[in-house]
Amino acid sequence: MTKQDTLENQAKSVYLGIGSNLGNKVNNIEKAKFLLSQKDIRILQSSSFYESLSWPNPKKPKFLNIVLRVRTVYEPIELLKKCKEIEKKLGRKKKAKNLPRECDIDILDYNKKKMEKDIILPHPRMHTRNFVIIPLFELNKEWIHPISKLNIKKLILSLSNRDIRSIKQI
Repeated sequence: MTKQDTLENQAKSVYLGIGSNLGNKVNNIEKAKFLLSQKDIRILQSSSFYESLSWPNPKKPKFLNIVLRVRTVYEPIELLKKCKEIEKKLGRKKKAKNLPRECDIDILDYNKKKMEKDIILPHPRMHTRNFVIIPLFELNKEWIHPISKLNIKKLILSLSNRDIRSIKQI
């Protein structure tokens, strides 16, 4: 067995959400994807771009979001550190929660792992967010939430009609 085979066997399948609502949003997301790949995070799939209202204040600039399926050997905390480094490199500054930003990268699902120490996995609000669930459905129509055990179709149906209508595939 080669070293590469050993690393591949240790690699974990992870879903990441990337969003931007400041500056050139498409460019910000594409740069984030490039920087992830530069940190040995292999992108296996990328959803389409989705435009959604800013939350909790829809008067703020609209967000552009994607979901990625990646493979990585990093453990969750190390992966989170890599994501935060990329956000910072793309101009994100420490501000109050939910304000507009150039780049936001969230770990949505890390190999079906459940964690509540240092990082909460799966992402605690992912199942209520149209800009996560709908692009995730595009990538994996059979995905099941690691805690609730609900499949993604049921999660989409649990969104409000307003949430479903307010998101647009670009």
